Amino acid sequence: MSYGVSAALQQAVYQRLQGDATLTGLVGAAVYDAAPPGIVTGTYVSLGPEDVSEKSDMTGQGAMHEITVSVVTDEAGFKGAKEVAAAVSDALVDATLVLARGNLVYLNFHRARARRVQRADVRRIDLRFRARVEDT
Repeated sequence: MSYGVSAALQQAVYQRLQGDATLTGLVGAAVYDAAPPGIVTGTYVSLGPEDVSEKSDMTGQGAMHEITVSVVTDEAGFKGAKEVAAAVSDALVDATLVLARGNLVYLNFHRARARRVQRADVRRIDLRFRARVEDT
């Protein structure tokens, strides 16, 4: 296994989300590599936790990255958050990402969880994606 592609994958996902016109039309520049500190109003997208497992084979070193992208909003209801989550999914599923290290074999949607947090004043959707990478 190699964890060496992790930073390159995160950078490519972040750049893809920042550069997606549909997503930025919904949230503007509120796409973060890490959740901003303090209380943030409005809607934003943030990269989150990552789980990685070994997926090397006879052709070389590889890994499966399960990455989380969160949509957080203080808007009433889930409609707006779901529209943003759909834009995140559309931007990432089957995306052709160029990595600074290694190669992306595929990037697919795995699951999502929508919930209210902080006494129902905030809505959050955590989208999980699976990215299979090869280290070169």
